[in-house]
Amino acid sequence: MKIALVQQHAGSDLQDNLQRGLRAARRAAADGADLICFAELAFTPFYPQIPADPEHPALAETIPGPTTEAFVALARELGVVVVLNLYEKTGDRGPCFDSSPVIDSDGSLLGVSRMVHITDYEHYYEQGYYAPGDTGVPVFETAAGRIGLAICYDRHYPESMRALAVAGAELVIVPQAGAVGEWPAGLYEAELRVAAFQNGYFTALVNRVGKEENLTFAGESFVCGPDGRVLARAGEGTDEILYCDVDLAECATSHARRLFLRDRRPELYAEWLGKRHKGS
Repeated sequence: MKIALVQQHAGSDLQDNLQRGLRAARRAAADGADLICFAELAFTPFYPQIPADPEHPALAETIPGPTTEAFVALARELGVVVVLNLYEKTGDRGPCFDSSPVIDSDGSLLGVSRMVHITDYEHYYEQGYYAPGDTGVPVFETAAGRIGLAICYDRHYPESMRALAVAGAELVIVPQAGAVGEWPAGLYEAELRVAAFQNGYFTALVNRVGKEENLTFAGESFVCGPDGRVLARAGEGTDEILYCDVDLAECATSHARRLFLRDRRPELYAEWLGKRHKGS
């Protein structure tokens, strides 16, 4: 199948952001994409770059809501699977989440994955905006394969990445908001190459791009195979659609599926990993 990662900037005009995203999805489908994925908060400014005020839930939307409804109609029309990411509110007084709805090729909204681990540091003031996700680590059966999500910060947690493998994911999508110079060059790529190799699935990171109020987002989206190789890579600082042809059958013959997952000792891990880090 063909994956399309839509790497695009987002400005203050929310309707323009959404319409550009819909046009990009149409273009990707016309180019043969079976699965179309968007970056973290793809259709809005990256809100957590400034501290949250009490009115921040007004920036969020419900799922289903206007954005998901627009892409549900498009997915049904074009016969493509779509993975979004948006700032979700759960009612007037409910918590807000960093959420990825997954829409199947018949237009059905299969469910939502919410970011579990919430960071907080300069220009990533996320704990003021998001509650920790309460959906666990779901894997969605789609027309494009078994898809899991590791939303931005979640990819740093091997526990999450392994849980997706145990649940049968063939492809893990990582919607990200990674800024220029945030980490040493190549580190994010190396991290997801290792995760793909250790867990026997494909990984696909789709990043924001463009200069905003306090951050300049890097782009450089990429796809890794279950052997740890980088299969495709987008440019830095450019609006573009990154395409990659993948064969999910490769997961079954990977080292992880034949060896690493077979030889796990899960009866030991709860005791090891359930402890609090001594420095926290």
